[in-house]
Amino acid sequence: MKPIQIAIDGPASAGKSTIAKIIAQDLGYVYVDTGAMYRAATLAVLKAQIDPQDEQAVSQLVPKLVVTFAPGEDQQEVFLDGQNVTAAIRSQAVVEHVSVVAAYQTVRQVMTAKQRELAQSTNVVMDGRDIGTTVLPQAQVKIFLVASVKERAERRYKENQAKGINQTETLAELETAIKERDYLDSHRALSPLKQAQDAVKLDTTGLTIDQVVAKAKALIAEKLSKR
Repeated sequence: MKPIQIAIDGPASAGKSTIAKIIAQDLGYVYVDTGAMYRAATLAVLKAQIDPQDEQAVSQLVPKLVVTFAPGEDQQEVFLDGQNVTAAIRSQAVVEHVSVVAAYQTVRQVMTAKQRELAQSTNVVMDGRDIGTTVLPQAQVKIFLVASVKERAERRYKENQAKGINQTETLAELETAIKERDYLDSHRALSPLKQAQDAVKLDTTGLTIDQVVAKAKALIAEKLSKR
């Protein structure tokens, strides 16, 4: 039987990764964090002292990178060329430049190929911004998570606090940054952020994690029951 593919898309800090991880664990599926893959590539660009705006240099570097995942005690760990970069890819510098790096055609082609390969042999829950539209257009289940900008900024702020990340931005500045990220992601020429026609929109504003998980799992059960 063909592996089951669950695609969870949406803007920054809508809760995609948190929900996808829980659902994957509950269902016994593999979780693929595509955002972490793009952030790892961005980190590599910055470490190599390459200007993120230099598409040619970025496009030459990214195909050489090896990004892998491994289970961790509290969260999935991310490795870049064998080095644990789980914390480093969440730095403000990476967040500020990932939209630029992720918009390049070569970068998206390389990452999309890796993501599709992972989804060919096992049941997966994959989250990102173009999973249901570009990476896994034939996914049996597609969910598009949204939330207000204010709530997403508050989530990011609290998440950074919990992880001990030194925050230089105020909550208001985070809101502005998220709005800018939304614009960049939804207006890029290649694989922009948008809801797939057959995706179900789920607004997470004001909902707890458990409530969102319950709604998402109900949608998944309904979709898979019709296979």
